[in-house]
Amino acid sequence: MSIQVKNLTHIYSPGLPYESVALDDVSFNIEDGQFVGVIGHTGSGKSTMIQHLNGLLKPTEGSIIVDGIDLTGEGVSMIDIRKRVGLVFQYPEYQLFEETVAKDIAFGPKNLGLDEEEINRRVREAMDLVRLDYDKFAEKSPFDLSGGQKRRVAIAGVIAMKPEVLILDEPTAGLDPKAHRDVLEMIVDIHRREKNVTVFVSHNMNDVARLCDKVLVMNGGKCVLQGTPKEVFAEADMLRSMGLDLPDVTQMLYELKQKGVEMPDGVFDIDEAEKLILDYIRGGKSVD
Repeated sequence: MSIQVKNLTHIYSPGLPYESVALDDVSFNIEDGQFVGVIGHTGSGKSTMIQHLNGLLKPTEGSIIVDGIDLTGEGVSMIDIRKRVGLVFQYPEYQLFEETVAKDIAFGPKNLGLDEEEINRRVREAMDLVRLDYDKFAEKSPFDLSGGQKRRVAIAGVIAMKPEVLILDEPTAGLDPKAHRDVLEMIVDIHRREKNVTVFVSHNMNDVARLCDKVLVMNGGKCVLQGTPKEVFAEADMLRSMGLDLPDVTQMLYELKQKGVEMPDGVFDIDEAEKLILDYIRGGKSVD
């Protein structure tokens, strides 16, 4: 499964006084099996962009080609596309509505017209993937769960559809540190086991640097930078000019560099940073 976005433009309320250009000539590729991070400040176009990837929004101009199928072409079944491209919105637990966890997760598979045996198998498998014990949680009301557990149920409902592309919009937003860590570990585990494409929208640069193969940087409706985490976070001045944070380690080395300490750009691994600083000190220099 691959995705090619070509010259994507989206204008809200075209021709009206409050017309707004949300996306402006955005192009990028996502290859099979990649874990892609999307970063940018609020209003940069991240959410608008990802909603085009499964056809929730139609572009004003440009094309989105998913596994060779142009979503802007005539006769394309959006239902079929959404079976293959799953989107988890920010705070997805607000969309829970069934009386039990199992029924909520089963909602999507039921809409695929699957038989009861396959639906039950998918529910069990999805609960296993999000680390919720079936015997303990299946018959519980989702509204009696903790915030982190609700988030897992909501994600499981999308996973049960078996998408080849999983898009997550700020999946750890509002969670406490433990739930944040648990949800991230779960997402990585799902990516490894399902071997899907994962698109991960986040404001947490430490998470993006650690997890992603590729990073897209959105600003003012444009994709202004893309590359590996090392390539993207090497552009510290550019990111800071857009009001974006750096990973903690990158920020530390950036500040040392501003003080005249010779350090390479784009380092975000703590072990690599430690070696660089120790080598610098052993060379008879001080980082003070």
